[in-house]
Amino acid sequence: MGNVVISGTGVFTPDEVITNAELVQAFNAFAELQNAANDAIDAGECEPVPQSSEEFIIKASGIEQRYVLNKSGVLDPERMYPVLRERSEDEISVMAEIAVKAATLAMAAAGKSAGEIDAVICAASNHERAYPAIAIEVQKELGIGGFAFDMNVACSSATFGIQAAADMIRAGSARAILIVNPEICSGHLEWRDRDCHFIFGDVCTAVVLERTETASSDTRYEIISTRCLTEFSNNIRNNAGFLRRTRDGHMEDRRDMLFHQEGRKVFKQVVPLVAEMIVTHLADEGIAPDEISRMWLHQANKAMNDFIGQKVLGRAPNPGQQPNILQDYANTSSAGSIIAFSKFSDDLPAGALGVICSFGAGYSVGSVIVRRVE
Repeated sequence: MGNVVISGTGVFTPDEVITNAELVQAFNAFAELQNAANDAIDAGECEPVPQSSEEFIIKASGIEQRYVLNKSGVLDPERMYPVLRERSEDEISVMAEIAVKAATLAMAAAGKSAGEIDAVICAASNHERAYPAIAIEVQKELGIGGFAFDMNVACSSATFGIQAAADMIRAGSARAILIVNPEICSGHLEWRDRDCHFIFGDVCTAVVLERTETASSDTRYEIISTRCLTEFSNNIRNNAGFLRRTRDGHMEDRRDMLFHQEGRKVFKQVVPLVAEMIVTHLADEGIAPDEISRMWLHQANKAMNDFIGQKVLGRAPNPGQQPNILQDYANTSSAGSIIAFSKFSDDLPAGALGVICSFGAGYSVGSVIVRRVE
């Protein structure tokens, strides 16, 4: 089996930005409208919708802004979700469109043409349709041969996709594989819920994997080892699906049909799970934590990442050792660790070791140990 490298990455970032100040203003206007129209509050039968604040968002997450495909709908107090134009079946889908943009950047960085890539994996949390696969649509738009398929492991989709692609390349199923992570998180977020209205943003990332001997890009990272873990939990959940219409009352505006979580339980359970996974993975490869130059972690919560870094290294990470991008992008589900890797990997010297790690609903955890090569 030959060695596999990540030879190119790409990040598509939407043009529109929602700052915390804008988001709080819109949410509080929504809360005031809801409270004014709810007579049950005065009767003492229910609590009013609470106000949000910039201080609350920063303390809870470390997020300062987020990119979205549409901000006008999100910031409309009488709507509070994005407006995305319905497209005909003859038009490229929204997910495929942003995936093609990120893929084009990744392929250029890798120096790869469509003819040199044999497969496409679309690894993301929320696919806009069941079939045909978004990956096959991306494959068609880029003129790539071979095969393509979608996969969903929530926030760990990108790292699970890397393991699947690396295994297929080593097995000889493909020479090079393109993985795209189009995350339109604004569509599944409940912007009317104070506890989570600030969490997500939109983005798309892409990576190219290929055999070491065919790679020629300036920045290449050999995949030393991959590891995936899942453990069932209801603490992060989204119940939307095609069986919805078979259940009475499920076509209504139901809170459980969008992202919801038990945040404190997630924090308490996921941090030790992820830290132990990384430490064990490194140990099994004969690598000491102090040998790791950089950790590119899932970008969901700054405090969570700080705790994981502390547990893995036995100390606070050095400046730059564990870069965060969620202050600018917010949580972008599976794309977060890839954004961090794409933006903070060019500067490491040859031989430097790093870990790309994602974690999320499932629970799911994916760990990828990489080494910078000449």
